[in-house]
Amino acid sequence: MRALVQRVNCAQVFIDDDTDKTLAGIISGEPNRAIEKGIVVLLGVGHNDREEDAHRLWRKISSLRIFEDDTHKTNLSLAEVNAQALIVSQFTLFADVSHGRRPSFARSASQEQALSLYRFFCKQVIDTLPSAAFGEFGADMRIALENDGPFTIWIDTDEL
Repeated sequence: MRALVQRVNCAQVFIDDDTDKTLAGIISGEPNRAIEKGIVVLLGVGHNDREEDAHRLWRKISSLRIFEDDTHKTNLSLAEVNAQALIVSQFTLFADVSHGRRPSFARSASQEQALSLYRFFCKQVIDTLPSAAFGEFGADMRIALENDGPFTIWIDTDEL
């Protein structure tokens, strides 16, 4: 799995036809689409990824000390600053641009596998954070965010 993690002051995802059933059974009601202080996680699922990868990735992201303490050092994690997370699926994180001009997405997971692991990842988030927001799997979305720092980190579970 791959994640592009951005520390933000605020973020929101917009979906034109918002009839999301992606997280049915995981959350009650409609998913939240906006956060204040926290992180945006753009999440890509590869064809070799498993639930253990999703679990390891969220454990890593949620424990990263990327928020400043009183001395302006990045010593605090999401939970320690009561921050929020916005999770958005993005299969294009597995783009291969080594040949030609058109990206290949052959290393991305199938839609069925990616949806299953996206749901599993989101469940990990819901179980550990008091407040989170979610994009809609497979939908065309627009994301507005105010990057804080900027502070952006690339994480690949193959490198953990």
